[in-house]
Amino acid sequence: MRTTFDQAIAAFAPGLPLAVAYSGGADSTALLIACAARWPGQVRAVHVHHGLQSAADDFVRHCEDVCGALNVPLAVRHVRAGHARGESPEDAARIVRYRAIAELARDEAAPFSVASVALAHHADDQIETLLLALSRGAGLPGLRAMPASWQRDGLMFHRPLLQVHVADIRAWLAARGAAFVVDPSNTDERYTRNRIRARLLPALDAAFPQFRETFARSIGHAAQAQTLLDELAAQDLAVVGKPPAICALQALSAARQGNVLRHWLKAVPGATPSAAQLQEVLRQVDACRTRGHKIHLKVGAGFLVRQGPCLDWYNPEALPPAA
Repeated sequence: MRTTFDQAIAAFAPGLPLAVAYSGGADSTALLIACAARWPGQVRAVHVHHGLQSAADDFVRHCEDVCGALNVPLAVRHVRAGHARGESPEDAARIVRYRAIAELARDEAAPFSVASVALAHHADDQIETLLLALSRGAGLPGLRAMPASWQRDGLMFHRPLLQVHVADIRAWLAARGAAFVVDPSNTDERYTRNRIRARLLPALDAAFPQFRETFARSIGHAAQAQTLLDELAAQDLAVVGKPPAICALQALSAARQGNVLRHWLKAVPGATPSAAQLQEVLRQVDACRTRGHKIHLKVGAGFLVRQGPCLDWYNPEALPPAA
């Protein structure tokens, strides 16, 4: 069933005070206006200046004007969103942006501290995320796309518009004559997400007009399945131990071994394995039947090794220098 913008805002029940991640674009403008009207005096805006384009300073001035008219406090953070080798510019910018938003929301020098942060991702963004995950051959963690709510850095983050079509948001804004900025990078088809938006979504709309709702159901199924896998992994990790004992791992099926190892490594920054790396880990674990069998495999940014009866992971770049 299609959710309207007004229905989504009416159902939104965040902890207050609330920070709205405000880019100045159409979607975050609609979210900010609606939240400020519903909770007057309880909303502040946070804007991240990426410094990636010449219009960024103009975006800040626009946000200041809008927030002044709404009587909403605005906090701005300047960041550098350069990407490392092998990392996409979009991923790098997203990581920096979330970190900056959390810092702004917790800023003790701000007019007031907040309990929650609202992000303006909508149904079309959700479908783009799913298609992007499919294009990369993602598993369930990718196919469940974006969560509606989650906790990070001591804050609750919310995406109240995930069920709302972008066309409904734009219509809501147009009815109020609200001004917003347009980021020119959103039409740059060098980025995969922009190609999905410009080419695939219109084709899907023409062939399957209800695809947003049906894809959303598939996303929900993937999220539910991943929750079950996480619960099973937690149970198996309690048995195999931290770090995992090789003999205990070998008592599990290959699928459960892979599931529990992903779960264990996910808690370690930089240790997330690729599918090929995990497959090799499972092969080595199965072959590890003697005391002399060594394991030393590249996994994520470090190495998975055998330490006696157990597996361990380390990043040589993070180790302290030798005395």
